[in-house]
Amino acid sequence: MRSSAGTARTILAPVLLGIALLAVWQLVIVAFDVKPFIVPGPVAIGGEFGKNISTVLAGAAVTGWNALVGLVVGAVVGILFAVLAALVRVVDELSAAVVSAVAVVPIVALAPVLYSMFGAGAETARQLVAAIAVFIPVYINTLRGLRQVRPVHRDLLHVYAASAWQTSRTVTIPGALPFIFTGLRIASSLAVISALIAEYFGGPVGGLGKSITTAASGSNYSLAWAYVLGAIIVGLVFYSVTLGIERIATRHYKPAT
Repeated sequence: MRSSAGTARTILAPVLLGIALLAVWQLVIVAFDVKPFIVPGPVAIGGEFGKNISTVLAGAAVTGWNALVGLVVGAVVGILFAVLAALVRVVDELSAAVVSAVAVVPIVALAPVLYSMFGAGAETARQLVAAIAVFIPVYINTLRGLRQVRPVHRDLLHVYAASAWQTSRTVTIPGALPFIFTGLRIASSLAVISALIAEYFGGPVGGLGKSITTAASGSNYSLAWAYVLGAIIVGLVFYSVTLGIERIATRHYKPAT
């Protein structure tokens, strides 16, 4: 009963806060006669969102797919590379500078270069931009998690002649999971943002980023914000799914204490 009440408060509190903020936003728009080119009101944005729901969903499907591909590729490469770096310290030392360089690569400059490499008609550039953005937080957090194993736990399993897989299953993986999923939660939002930004700089006609620029260039600012709302929803879906997977995984793997 208490858990149900706690869950209700957890869901209800942000919903009520969001409603209150939207009401204040609309009140400010009406009271101060804020022009749409500065920022439209929630009512206007909601109206455009409802009228163009099919277009928003089509753009969300394109952006969401590119973000998903980038998230999966970047996460897999980041985790595998972190495992290798944790096992072979030389790899970690040699790759530190490379990882630092990749972390500061500007998406604004990278997207046009990738479009010229893979063609402006392919979604590959957008997916690679998302994958590169995902790789950094996943790699750094996974590597840190893999190094959190207490020596006493590892030595104890060694005394009991545990295999490498048994050590990983009972100590290393459970201890690293919170760090891995911290990286994945950060990366899930970054994947959507990166795919969205990459759409601004060329590529196929499709995706929420292209729709935002098209609507804004036509001075239809309420519609542009409706597409922004669609992007926010995609980001929330990615984050929520990642959080759900984390809770399922942590139920099966509990770190040793």
